[in-house]
Amino acid sequence: MSTIESCRAIPILNSRGDVTVEVTVSAEGFKGRASAPGGASKGVHEAVAFPEGGVEQAIKYFRLHVSPRIKGKDPEQQTEIDWTLRDIDGTENFNKIGGSIAIATSLAVARLAAAINNKPLHLYLTPRLPVNFPHPLANVIGGGKHAVGGTDIQEFLSLATSEDVWEAVHANARLFKAIGEKLKKKLPEIPLGRGDESAWVAGLSNIEALEMLCETCDEISDLTSVPCRPGLDIAASSLFQDDMYVYREGKKTREEQISFIIDIVDKYELAVIEDPLQEEDFAGFADITRQISNKCLVVGDDLYVTRKDRLERGLSEKSTNAILIKPNQVGTLTDTRNTVDLARKNSISTITSHRSGETTDDAIAHLAVAFESYAFKAGAVGGERVAKLNELMRIQDLMGEQ
Repeated sequence: MSTIESCRAIPILNSRGDVTVEVTVSAEGFKGRASAPGGASKGVHEAVAFPEGGVEQAIKYFRLHVSPRIKGKDPEQQTEIDWTLRDIDGTENFNKIGGSIAIATSLAVARLAAAINNKPLHLYLTPRLPVNFPHPLANVIGGGKHAVGGTDIQEFLSLATSEDVWEAVHANARLFKAIGEKLKKKLPEIPLGRGDESAWVAGLSNIEALEMLCETCDEISDLTSVPCRPGLDIAASSLFQDDMYVYREGKKTREEQISFIIDIVDKYELAVIEDPLQEEDFAGFADITRQISNKCLVVGDDLYVTRKDRLERGLSEKSTNAILIKPNQVGTLTDTRNTVDLARKNSISTITSHRSGETTDDAIAHLAVAFESYAFKAGAVGGERVAKLNELMRIQDLMGEQ
């Protein structure tokens, strides 16, 4: 049995230039390393990224309390280590050590165990070949909290479906480029920018952006023979003020928002609609799901924040037919797997996802494969996004040799 000999945490930068943490654990010449991403659009029920005092306080707490408790443990005992992290913190949402320290430590331990067993992370976590690979889901036009000056709706998505990961990833990249060319022609006098997830940011209305997305999905589907279907992340909690959904063109009541969502799913044949309502409206989600679940994935992100207890409520109310999986929302790999297992047991599709503030850590690609997620949300372009997409392609290539 190997035991953890050293455990270190250092500050690093994420893609927004914000400070986050990286944890490295070692045993018998092997190392496991992982870093924590950060979100801009956060659910109120997700783990606290850092304690009061920020990254500096989190690393100090790690050195005083986490490292001494982790050293000497068997890295293959993932659940024991993850429960140790919870015991050290003692709060529901990692208020003391921070969810960033927790998830970086948890994933570093998993990577160390995988290295000791001479396996890639996905095979260590799930020692069988997946039946299906996750489909790349890419944000190509951005707004909301991810892009100042963009659309009200946070993400305009392309879901590329092909058994060949390279073909699907490449189709989304070509779609992204095609959108860029259209924006240059449509808005020749306006500088064209990119948001936190490298999606295009432009002064379009929500419907203008959606129609451009749908048109381009059709064109790229014909050009590449890879079906590309449009989707949206409404991020409705960020639009919700004083019991109304506030858009630039006006406000919508809850009933009007539900009607709006149903209409655009039908009219534009959306494959994915994420967070169409604010994060406490389980019943409203259920209303939407009841009407469109046969044609579209209704995805809970802020609704669930990867927490098993919130998914249990969603299951009881039949709120959605899909859940977004973001490990840093819940703090440990064990917590994440428990939620994924519950979703799979109840035929709820999982979409494993990046965050808007990312590092080049590619562990999330391995988790998407290990969880046998329906889709992998990781952007279309951008260095920290491409790191994950390229790793997904490597995984499929290596599996082809087995």
